[in-house]
Amino acid sequence: MKKQIFLIAALATFGYTQAQDIPQSQVPSVVLSSFNTSFPKAQDVEWEMENGLYNVDFEMGWNVDHDVWYNATGEMVKHKEDVSPKDLPASVSKTIKDQFGDYSIDDLERITEGKDVVYKMEFESLMGQDWKVVMDANGKVLSQIAD
Repeated sequence: MKKQIFLIAALATFGYTQAQDIPQSQVPSVVLSSFNTSFPKAQDVEWEMENGLYNVDFEMGWNVDHDVWYNATGEMVKHKEDVSPKDLPASVSKTIKDQFGDYSIDDLERITEGKDVVYKMEFESLMGQDWKVVMDANGKVLSQIAD
């Protein structure tokens, strides 16, 4: 029992130290400037510090979630955003149709790190195995994990 309590406390502490909410007033002006230039219509903006990066979680438009990470110089390091199937490149749509045509798509995200773009999605089936899948922009499956 003591080991379980210690493990829970350690995990809670670890999670807290990994990402900590910060007020916008503590975000460097160069980071804020970069963010405001890139996303002038952002709503419901929340900042946190995570592994030395400034992470901002916000919405654009009708409940389109975004997560963006900036380094201390204001350079965007990573951008994760919700997308709809109509926003996918033709090659990704073709792979989905060919390999996952009998599944419904859920939680579709585009993740950009530098010049690399991947699409992360979940496929749900009423009668079979669900999958978590990551594809590159050319439709190549990079990861497929049973869910």
